Amino acid sequence: MALKLRYAGNTHVGMKRTHNEDNLLVLQEENLYMVADGMGGHASGEVASEMAVNTVSEFYGATSADEDITWPYKMEKARRYEENRLAAGIKLANLRIFETASQNPAQKGMGTTLVALTFSGNSAYLGHVGDSRIYRLRGDTLEQVTEDHSLLNDYIKMKDLTEQEIENFPHKNVIVRALGMKETVQVDVHHEDPEVGDLYMLCSDGLNGMITDADIRRIMIENREDLEAGTEQLIQAANAGGGNDNITVIIVEVIGK
Repeated sequence: MALKLRYAGNTHVGMKRTHNEDNLLVLQEENLYMVADGMGGHASGEVASEMAVNTVSEFYGATSADEDITWPYKMEKARRYEENRLAAGIKLANLRIFETASQNPAQKGMGTTLVALTFSGNSAYLGHVGDSRIYRLRGDTLEQVTEDHSLLNDYIKMKDLTEQEIENFPHKNVIVRALGMKETVQVDVHHEDPEVGDLYMLCSDGLNGMITDADIRRIMIENREDLEAGTEQLIQAANAGGGNDNITVIIVEVIGK
């Protein structure tokens, strides 16, 4: 039995940037939701993030149409089929971005984060590289269910930083893993069992970098019935908090089994 889902998504350039390097993509027939935050400047970040979501989408389309198609990467036995499928799509996106950047001097150094969420059967599958995030609101409890691949997060794990030290950390925007930086990439994937009423929220760091998790929780709870309004209010709150970066949000609700 497939889960019944509904969703809303939106993106905004923010208050300080001249163009939007974020991309989002929803592939409804595969229950696949993605947010990518590009980097590289001169529109290269936009190229990388668009290439990321499109490549994963194309891989899902190809593997759905032909289950016997040869994959570009071997399956890892410890992972479920859908975990392998998600990881393979993201690894393929990484390779395409890396090769494109290597062949075009104007795009040298471009890269992107990616968070992806897909549902199959009664399970949710999450994959990500970088510091874009997936949160889950279950009841009134908000939890970040991805781990940032950032220098700040590495320091937090190693040195147990205080709130003040986190606030004053000088390299908050440095990520330690992204698509397109190297020929291969490590993809974090895991699965979980969603419950009816769960809200999953995918976002670029233009959202969570501008407002607190408490703000995110409050807005999601207040707009539980209207996902479109929820995405709009989250973006508005991030812009009101400074809007220093592009802001992209997708909210997915599990409405039935």
